[in-house]
Amino acid sequence: MDFFSSMRVSASGLEAQTRRMNTISSNIANAETTRTEEGGPYKRKDPIFTAETDKESFGEILNNQLDQQVQGVLVEDIHEDTAPPRMVYNPNHPDANEEGYVAMPNVNTVEEMANMISAQRSYEANVTAMNAAKAMAAKALEIGK
Repeated sequence: MDFFSSMRVSASGLEAQTRRMNTISSNIANAETTRTEEGGPYKRKDPIFTAETDKESFGEILNNQLDQQVQGVLVEDIHEDTAPPRMVYNPNHPDANEEGYVAMPNVNTVEEMANMISAQRSYEANVTAMNAAKAMAAKALEIGK
């Protein structure tokens, strides 16, 4: 794998983890939203990741057969969780049903915080990989001095 391939793979990971973090932030921000434009409570969202073959120029593919198996990550879709809403007894809430229960979003803030920490660690790992590739390239350039 060459320098540019490793940077592209790490960059795809950074982009994917950024999208994941934004989705998690949206889930936490809407953890108490009982009324949406679609009707009903907010529904938790999850990014769907898929492997993507490293995009290279035609010349790079011809020159380097080792990069054929290099894959980055792509956010294919943002999936809406189909779990039912939490029913909370609060008869004074404007969205309460006739029995006094309010349909709350299916967002568990503890789970979202754990996902946020995981996304942060994955982001940091990709930054570390980029910095290591950059340092190796800089050292390789120093050899020629």
